[in-house]
Amino acid sequence: MHPNALLDCCTELLKQVLKFDHPADMVVSRYFREMRLGPRERATVAETIYGVLRKKNLYTYLAQHGSGVPERRLAILGFAAPRDFLYGALTEQEEDWLSRCDQVKPSDLMELHRHNLPQWLVEPLKAQLGDDFWPLVESLNTQAGLDLRVNTLKDKRADVQKELARAAIKTVATPYSPWGLRLEGKPQLANVDAFKRGAIEVQDEGSQLLALLVDAKRGEMVVDFCAGAGGKTLALGASMRTTGRLYAFDTSAHRLAALKPRLARSGLSNVHPVAIAHERDDRIKRLAGKIDRVLVDAPCSGLGTLRRNPDLKWRHNPKAIEELTAKQTAILQSAARLVKPGGRLVYATCSILREENEAIAEAFSAANPDFQVVEAAPLLTHIGVEHADKLCRGPYLRLWPYLHQTDGFFAAVWQKA
Repeated sequence: MHPNALLDCCTELLKQVLKFDHPADMVVSRYFREMRLGPRERATVAETIYGVLRKKNLYTYLAQHGSGVPERRLAILGFAAPRDFLYGALTEQEEDWLSRCDQVKPSDLMELHRHNLPQWLVEPLKAQLGDDFWPLVESLNTQAGLDLRVNTLKDKRADVQKELARAAIKTVATPYSPWGLRLEGKPQLANVDAFKRGAIEVQDEGSQLLALLVDAKRGEMVVDFCAGAGGKTLALGASMRTTGRLYAFDTSAHRLAALKPRLARSGLSNVHPVAIAHERDDRIKRLAGKIDRVLVDAPCSGLGTLRRNPDLKWRHNPKAIEELTAKQTAILQSAARLVKPGGRLVYATCSILREENEAIAEAFSAANPDFQVVEAAPLLTHIGVEHADKLCRGPYLRLWPYLHQTDGFFAAVWQKA
C-alpha cells in the first residue's frame, strides 16, 4: 500500500478512536472488518493508533505547532513504520515540522508531556510510588509482550517449548509462573498445533499467578466469581485435574459464550459456566457456605493493562473509579458468603490504584473478622513460585510492569475461620 493511503487510514481511524465512545480495540477491530488491509498494514495502523494513545499529551502538544488536519499530525508523530517509508507521504512543510519535533528534548518538556497521564491519575500514583513513579510511566508507554500458559493437564512446559521451537516460535520460561512461556515477538498462534489442541492459552504471567494463589485442589468445590471469558477458570480447572466442580459465574452471557471454544480445547469436564443477574443471584445463595475456594477477579479500571489498552487512562475519571469501588465492595462481600469454614477467598484486580486494591481489602478485613488475611508470599513459595517475596508488598500480591514485566495486578487472600 502507498504510504499516503496508509497514513490516511491511520488518520481516519484516529478520528473515530479519539472520540472515546467505545474501547479502542473494538473500534480498531470494526475498522479492520470494513477495510481490506493486509496483515502488515493492519499491524502498522494498529500500532500507530496505540502509539498515539500512549503519548497523547506529548503528541497533541507537538501537533499544535503544525498545520493541516490535527489527526493527520498525530498519526505522523506516532507512525509505526520506518521514516523513509513515512516521508513518501509527507509534504515538504510536514517534513520540516517533523524535523523540528525530533529536535525537542525530553528535558525541555513539562511533566504533563513527559508522563502522558491525565492529571487525576498522577497524584495518587506519585503518592504511592515516590521515586518509582517515572519508571512506571516509562513501562506503561511501551508495548506489552505476550505470555502463554501451558495447560498442565495435557503437557509439560519444557515439551511445549521444544514443540514451539520446532515451529520457529521462540519462547523463554516465565521467571515466576511455573506454567508460563514468554513469546519473542507476536507470532500467529491460531494454526499452531499446540494451540489447536488446547496445550497453550494466551495469558499474562500476572493472571497465572492469581490462579496459582487460589491453589485449587483435586475434588474441591471452586468458584470463579467474575469469570469473564474464562482465562483463569481454565487455569483453575487444570489445577484441579478436571475433578471436583468449578463454577464460572459472570453477569455477561456473551462473555461466558467466549469460554466455550476454549473449554472444548482444554479437555476440562468439571467447569460449569453460569450466567447470573447480579452478585445476589439466587443461584449463588444456594451455594452459600459450601465452597472450598472463591476467586473474585473483580470488575476494575484495568489501569494495570495500560501497555495493552492505553485508551483506558483517557476514558476513566475519578467518578468512574468511585463507582467501581462501590461495586467491588459489594461483589467481594457477596462472594465471601460462598466460602465454607476453613475455605480460601482471593480478591484480585488488574488495577494499579490503591483505592481499588489495598483500600478494598482493608475495609473487607475490618468488616469481616471471621476472615483472616493470609500472606501471599509464603503461599506462592509453597506451591513452587520462585522469588515470591519480590512479588509482594506487605501481605498482598502486587505486580508492576516496570518491576515484573507483567501487567499491573493486585491480590489479597483470606481464610475463613
